[in-house]
Amino acid sequence: MRELKIFAIVAFFTLLTYYLVEPYAHSVMHKHVEGHDFTYPDLKPVTAKGDAANGKALVAGCVGCHSIESQGMPAPMDPVTAAASYGVNPPDLSLAGAIYDEKFLTNFLKNPVHAVHLDHKFDPAKGKMYPMPPMAADDQSAADIAAYLKSIAPKVVEPKAAFENACGRCHEMRYAKWTQMGPVPKTKFDIKTQTDPEKMKFDLKLAEYKKHLVNYMGKLPPDLSMIIRSRSEKYLETFVEDPQSQLPGTAMPRVGLTKESYEKVQTYLEEVGDSSKPKREATAPWVFGYLLILAVLAYLWKQYHWRDLH
Repeated sequence: MRELKIFAIVAFFTLLTYYLVEPYAHSVMHKHVEGHDFTYPDLKPVTAKGDAANGKALVAGCVGCHSIESQGMPAPMDPVTAAASYGVNPPDLSLAGAIYDEKFLTNFLKNPVHAVHLDHKFDPAKGKMYPMPPMAADDQSAADIAAYLKSIAPKVVEPKAAFENACGRCHEMRYAKWTQMGPVPKTKFDIKTQTDPEKMKFDLKLAEYKKHLVNYMGKLPPDLSMIIRSRSEKYLETFVEDPQSQLPGTAMPRVGLTKESYEKVQTYLEEVGDSSKPKREATAPWVFGYLLILAVLAYLWKQYHWRDLH
């Protein structure tokens, strides 16, 4: 009976530390940021009903910088040339209607720099212009373009595709062999020269792309291979929803994802940075079951051998 009392005391203080003291310590050391569940309350609601047919005509103004590969519209520039012109390679718009929030899209089309929360970085009065100009003159035009992008978007977007479109032009993922210019190409090593010419060409282009990205962002955005292990889920969610809420003054734009799209990005980050999680979670019940059985047997063994000593 004494052992059970000792166990109860140890368990009580362990749980107290885990569920009360540790969370409190984190709340003191890290500021609490209240998220908005990707509803973007600071942006103007969509009131106009979009016309996809008219949006198709208006989107012609977008393909001068963006590709829409699903509609047979390739990128007008290679990634390095685009980065030299805009600071970063503009995204393909094939998935835009599926992964980006409609309210964010319409506001972005009318006032891009305000929608992404980078007014502090791009101030026309100081001669600093955001690379993308307004693409819609009014609410109706913005709603039409958004409606068209939604009409061509796939019904289902895989987590990997959501990550690559939303994050993959600024962040690399070395554990997934992903670079800001796309996947690391499969090349053939030259035995005679002991080099990989194609890989060297790609690395040179990637280095140039990163140089332009650093000039645009101020520093190179971090590799996200292990971000899911180094940051809490709450931090990542609120940071992606609005980077300024966690890191005021950062050059990272607000991406404008829907809640569902963010969850897909998070899923992919877990697949890459915590690939053993499903196996670990499946093993955990067996481990605890084993420990429970062992504890019961140890207690019975102790009772059997010590029964005459009490």
